[in-house]
Amino acid sequence: HFDELNKLRVLEPEVAAQTAQLREECRAFVDKTAEFQKIVGSLIELVDQLAKAAENEKMKAIGARNLLKSIAKQREAQEQQLQALIAEKKMQLERYRIEYETLCKIEADQNEFIDQFIFQK
Repeated sequence: HFDELNKLRVLEPEVAAQTAQLREECRAFVDKTAEFQKIVGSLIELVDQLAKAAENEKMKAIGARNLLKSIAKQREAQEQQLQALIAEKKMQLERYRIEYETLCKIEADQNEFIDQFIFQK
């Protein structure tokens, strides 16, 4: 076949035009596919970053919860220690009170003895 410039062509001009049009459509499709892959790649990267951030926040939350539990246990232990100390101090106070009462009786007896001794003279 001869084209409009009178050059020899293997394909008919209509087929050659369709082939050229198909080539352009294929290039546009390949470009769009590449752009789509680029967008999907950036989306996957963004989703991975969000997943990592969510995992980090999850770990922080677990750590905070465990810390809170350990603090609660420490406070319970401290409260038990303080309760034991209070009980010990109450027992000591009771001993001191009994000792004080005993000493007051002894003092009263000694004062009475002194008074009797002075009156006998």
